[in-house]
Amino acid sequence: MMREPTMTLEQQLLVKPLTARVNTAQPMDLAAFEASGGYRALRLAIKELSPQDVQARVKDANLRGRGGAGFPAGVKWGLIPMGPDAGVKYLVCNADEMEPGTFKDRLLMEGAPHQLVEGMLVAAYATRATTGYIFLRGEYVLAAARLNQALAEARAAGLLGRNILGSGWDFDCFVHTGAGRYICGEETALINSLEGRRANPRAKPPFPQIAGAWGRPTVINNVETLNNVAPIVLNGAEWFRDLSQGKSPDGGTKLYGVSGRVKRPGVFELPIGTTAREILEVHAGGMKDGYQLKCWLPGGASTDFLLPEHLDLAMDYDTIGKAGSRMGTGLLAVVDQTHNMVSVVRNLEEFFARESCGWCTPCRDGLPWTVKILRALEAGQGKSGDIEQLVSMTKALGPGRTFCAHAPGAMEPLQSALKFFRAEFEAGIRADQAPAAGSPASSAAG
Repeated sequence: MMREPTMTLEQQLLVKPLTARVNTAQPMDLAAFEASGGYRALRLAIKELSPQDVQARVKDANLRGRGGAGFPAGVKWGLIPMGPDAGVKYLVCNADEMEPGTFKDRLLMEGAPHQLVEGMLVAAYATRATTGYIFLRGEYVLAAARLNQALAEARAAGLLGRNILGSGWDFDCFVHTGAGRYICGEETALINSLEGRRANPRAKPPFPQIAGAWGRPTVINNVETLNNVAPIVLNGAEWFRDLSQGKSPDGGTKLYGVSGRVKRPGVFELPIGTTAREILEVHAGGMKDGYQLKCWLPGGASTDFLLPEHLDLAMDYDTIGKAGSRMGTGLLAVVDQTHNMVSVVRNLEEFFARESCGWCTPCRDGLPWTVKILRALEAGQGKSGDIEQLVSMTKALGPGRTFCAHAPGAMEPLQSALKFFRAEFEAGIRADQAPAAGSPASSAAG
């Protein structure tokens, strides 16, 4: 990530607070980070603001969680018990990032690790947490090394540990590498794994803010979310809200990304509310020569497909939600005209079936059943009724029918592919199994 040559780093931080410091080849050490204004927000919070003041700034900024759900971070923090008798509390950074097509948090952790450490510190001060964990995807070996180095530097400088900056407040933070399970992106499964248990989701309530890690109040935020905290405290809620584009009600910038057959795949920090068309055609350079856009996922594998006609929509949580999908992580996965949608969806559903924790029957048995049907359709060996069965599965594994959101998320690409590209699924039914013209099944399919 290169800065605009006509702008100083200080100016760049006001328009691209997440990526202005990013250098994946050689990230800033503590001295360089502090010289660029790093840890100023922490000092401001400790010396001039109460924890409640920090919570209020983040809430007023309308910082919505960047991990996919979009829940307001300030509201989440407000649920944590405060006061002198609250006891041990935990802050956990969800850095598992196993959503297919998503790679934004890796950029931040490898290219600017001290930003996450400062974000953790300010968030911990706001919630009066006593211990923090960065729950990191195990494959992110370089990110782990750089985060541990940043934590060691901060600890040696008195920014972590006991009596931070002479405030009387104690907080330490540790990197915890996971064993590689998608379900750990679900916050209660993450907590179970952090405790050394099997990574199964927990029943809610109680929510983690009341009873989380080791039964204590716990706040869990995404990497990108926490990277926004220090800039908000330093520059104010109004500045953050003004960074958004158009009529977007959300505040700040967003790390958008594009993967697929585009000319410049990658991650781009842009005002939240930037249209999908601008992200794809301007920043990602458009489709590669000879390829046309067929459809796209707006935020990872567990979101509904959208069509080229949706490209002019603002990429914010409410707008994409009204269009029938979810913004999710904001990383666009592009599908071109050479791909058959049965194969695309089969590939996604195989991943979700493999990553099911097996805790509840609809997910444990329903996802492999879905894969079996899709494989048959892909091979041209589908049977009459297979498509209707898939439609039924999208409902049986939908919201409210399973223990957590894993299976409902898996059904999103399937249900939208069936909606927009049903003919491609019908083409996979064996000729001797296709319903006769004029039959009830044929009429229903039409």
